[in-house]
Amino acid sequence: MKARRNKKQLPSFRKLLKTSKVKLENKLKNKQFKQQSTLKKYRKEQRKLRQAVKDAVSKKPVPLEDPKDKRRGKRIERKEEEEEEALPLDMMDEDDLQLMKDLGQRASFLTRDLSSSEPVHTKKRKHERIIDKYEKMPRTLQAAPEKELIHLLPIKDKSGIIPQTREKPVINSNKDEEDQEEEMELEEEITEDPIRELTVEEHLIERRKKLQEKKLHIASLASAIISDPESNIKKLKELRSMLMEQDPDVAVTVRKLVIVSLMELFKDITPSYKIRPLTEAEKSTKMRKETQKLREFEEGLVSQYKFYLENLEQMVKDWKQRKLKKSNVVSLKAYKGLAEVAVKSLCELLVALPHFNFHNNIIVLIVPLMNDISKSISEMCCEAVKKLFKQDKLGQASLGVIKVISGFVKGRNYEVRPEMLKTFLCLRIKEVEVKKDTEDINKPKRFMTFKEKRKTLSRMQRKWKKAEEKLERELREAEASESTEKKLKLHTETLNIVFVTYFRILKKAQRSPLLPAVLEGLAKFAHLINVEFFDDLLVVLHTLIESGDLSYQESLHCVQTAFHILSGQGDVLNIDPMKFYTHLYKTLFKLHAGATNEGIETVLQCLDVMLTKRRKQVSQQRALAFIKRLCTLALHVLPNSSIGILATTRILMHTFPKTDLLLDSESQGSGVFLPELDEPEYCNAQNTALWELHALRRHYHPVVQRFASHLIAGAPSEGSEALKPELSRRSAAELFEAYSMAAMTFNPPVESSNPKMKSKVLQGDSFLNEDLNQLINRHCNEVVTQSPLDFAKYLETSLQ
Repeated sequence: MKARRNKKQLPSFRKLLKTSKVKLENKLKNKQFKQQSTLKKYRKEQRKLRQAVKDAVSKKPVPLEDPKDKRRGKRIERKEEEEEEALPLDMMDEDDLQLMKDLGQRASFLTRDLSSSEPVHTKKRKHERIIDKYEKMPRTLQAAPEKELIHLLPIKDKSGIIPQTREKPVINSNKDEEDQEEEMELEEEITEDPIRELTVEEHLIERRKKLQEKKLHIASLASAIISDPESNIKKLKELRSMLMEQDPDVAVTVRKLVIVSLMELFKDITPSYKIRPLTEAEKSTKMRKETQKLREFEEGLVSQYKFYLENLEQMVKDWKQRKLKKSNVVSLKAYKGLAEVAVKSLCELLVALPHFNFHNNIIVLIVPLMNDISKSISEMCCEAVKKLFKQDKLGQASLGVIKVISGFVKGRNYEVRPEMLKTFLCLRIKEVEVKKDTEDINKPKRFMTFKEKRKTLSRMQRKWKKAEEKLERELREAEASESTEKKLKLHTETLNIVFVTYFRILKKAQRSPLLPAVLEGLAKFAHLINVEFFDDLLVVLHTLIESGDLSYQESLHCVQTAFHILSGQGDVLNIDPMKFYTHLYKTLFKLHAGATNEGIETVLQCLDVMLTKRRKQVSQQRALAFIKRLCTLALHVLPNSSIGILATTRILMHTFPKTDLLLDSESQGSGVFLPELDEPEYCNAQNTALWELHALRRHYHPVVQRFASHLIAGAPSEGSEALKPELSRRSAAELFEAYSMAAMTFNPPVESSNPKMKSKVLQGDSFLNEDLNQLINRHCNEVVTQSPLDFAKYLETSLQ
């Protein structure tokens, strides 16, 4: 017969899941309480036993019968000693001897107080304590050293607990001496054969082997994770544990490799959505195996990603604090290298995973490093933030970064690097606002209602129309990843924070090195500023220019900002910015071929906004004065700057056709041209000519020559004097960049010319005069004498 199965089976995993959390906690608490109570009882019993043993040892009882001993020699000696001690008993009475024998047969004789006259088996009184009883026993001084005792299980009788002990067997001293001799011999052998010290080459070879093994291990783990992330997610922990490599030979290199490998792994296996923590209800619900596997993968990924970021943060903190750790595996010099790799990984994750968990934590780590003392780390972080701004279409990540930067700048009292604020120029807000305007103009198509379809369409047409509308809706949902309203809301909040930061610096830190970045940012986003602030902002800009505290580049940014404001929503304002025109006209000659050549690009942008885009508000006298001054400026700047200025002059001549009178030598009207006057309206520029173009026609740069010839001919769009498409279709700023001299190369390159071959090559004395050759030969052939030299004599002979 088959054996009956045990009906009481272990609960299944599903039943365990159904058990409530409260019940499990109560069970755990009861289990812990039982363990604690049993532990307390055990400790109490051990304490009592130790006390009893201690009291018994202090008495030094002599055992009645010798325990079994294997050594026969000792047993014989003890018998002889007993015979010698037994001799005095012959002198005792028979009654006394019988009493001693009876007492010796009783076990309680050892623990009994011999000084008392109580009977042996009297009942124990309740008030009597064991400690008091032992205290009455006489104490003896221990002359001999105490022997080590082995405590055995005690015996309990009517008198109480009787401890049992046994002496620890003494190890023969001869054996100890032999062991010591063996140890000495081993030590001598060790000292005779010391570990051979490796040379530098052998040490490098050993290090290369170790490093190769570590690299292969890292590569195997990484390939396994990439091949099947859900199954091998636990290997991430193994790979992350290598961040704590303890081998001093390869610790720094291995840690750097693991940092970069983990960064690339997270970029590859991270999903395109944010993983949120599960609720209690979701954890308790049943799910399929695939769902459970996915949840385990997500939880493991998030936890390992969090620990990885904490490790990177700790590396940066160790470098900042410059505190050497207890292990001393990594030196202080290597901390900076590890920190740079950690910051590089954080920057990559900031750009690559803006949608994933802990992105705000990465922002909080990166933003203070943008203002770091180390230039390489600061530039690395600023470039990462710029890249994030450029690729962020929605604006969620950009808003988070802008908030942290604004708070950091305010907390440091505006004493930060200007590069932090220059990152604001990479925001994509302007493009989204343009898209919004086009969407408002081209409103989305409205679908027909059911009543309209029934009135105008037949049954088949309604059927086709329904299918078309369904398809259009699906296409529209596929194209629109995020709603325009959400984008607009995020961008509006971002711009508000940016402008608050800019206005605070304009108000509180006007002499700060951040001012150029602020003015440049205002120039870019001025069309988005509320019209209510325009008057106050223009007054502030003009005050800054008139104060004289600004550099030339900063004053140019002020002019550029003012005209960007007036070219956008400021068209509705009745403001004449004549002061800004005068300032630019007056300061144009501060540009030259030296350090201020960098301001040419800003000047070209200002001229485009001031003259070309505001052509209706610019008078002919103002245009003539600027054209004349620009042609004069083109004579003493670098070739790329001359090309940009001449390209701007060409655009102005097309924008204001009547300015071609400057190509004629005859004067127009009364007055004389006053080049030193700072007012462009009253310098009588109509009574001069562009004679500078004839000088530029003979310029060493071929493109400058081409532009000068083109302008002398009246800047025609067709004919032999017309420009090529690669020159005419590009803006002045693009031409300035294209022909830049920053790389110290001539653009276009100079053609190499072949020198003419000389028929006769002069060598040696042929370079010298004939008379000089004769004099040299005559003096060389004379016999050397020991007579003293008379320089006056030789001088007279040479003069004759």
